[in-house]
Amino acid sequence: MDYGLTAIVVWNIYKWFNNYVYCAKIKYNIWFLSILGGVFLLNGIRDEIRGIMDRDPAARSPLEVILCYPGFHAIIFHKMAHWLHNHRLKLLARLVSQFSRFLTGIEIHPAAKVGKRLFIDHGMGVVIGETTEIGDNVTIYQGATLGGTGKEQGKRHPTIGDGVVISTGAKILGPFKVGDNSKIGAGAVVLKEVPPNCTVVGIPGRIVRKDNVPVKEDGQVKKVDCDDVDLDQVRLPDPVNDALCCIVERLSKVELKLKELEEVKKNEVV
Repeated sequence: MDYGLTAIVVWNIYKWFNNYVYCAKIKYNIWFLSILGGVFLLNGIRDEIRGIMDRDPAARSPLEVILCYPGFHAIIFHKMAHWLHNHRLKLLARLVSQFSRFLTGIEIHPAAKVGKRLFIDHGMGVVIGETTEIGDNVTIYQGATLGGTGKEQGKRHPTIGDGVVISTGAKILGPFKVGDNSKIGAGAVVLKEVPPNCTVVGIPGRIVRKDNVPVKEDGQVKKVDCDDVDLDQVRLPDPVNDALCCIVERLSKVELKLKELEEVKKNEVV
């Protein structure tokens, strides 16, 4: 009996069986990871839809959100682009983000870090830069920009806290943080850090503290849920108007005092 030939046959059978088992394991792992990834993606999509429906009274059903909301489409595209960017497929990630920009009018850099339940309402003209970090339950309206300044490498875009509302046409420029629960008024240009629970209005942005913000009794910022986000963009404090009113009031008092002094002087002359 030719033991050499038998050994070769046995060795080839062993290699074939080993390769078969190895391929089966790979297929099983791919199948398992695909199912697991699909479950996580589905849960994430449900979470995004819930965040939109909680904050937009015009959203009548999840199907309407899926089919008709460009902000939702932009977030889904960004999830894909961000995954590609993290796996060193940066050119492909940029292509996905530019395709999303073409379809939705919303530009989100693939490297930007976006939290849960971001709601981009209408969305046309929204720009989110490369090193931007966005917390949970953030609301951004059309025309807003989260941009950088200068040509420096590294962190050059803002960090947005939880529950922040960025109104129509607002610009936040620079590597600073906008604190939790803060509100950026329409058309404001924010160039410096904003503490939590503040409202910013004007150009350049001026900070106006509010008293009716969600804060715990110990003074710590409360974790914001979708139902707690204050979306009122109309009844915002106006520090410029308040200052002008104070000046007018002071002038009125000065004029009244001058009249009293003139009367006294006339009486002295008589």
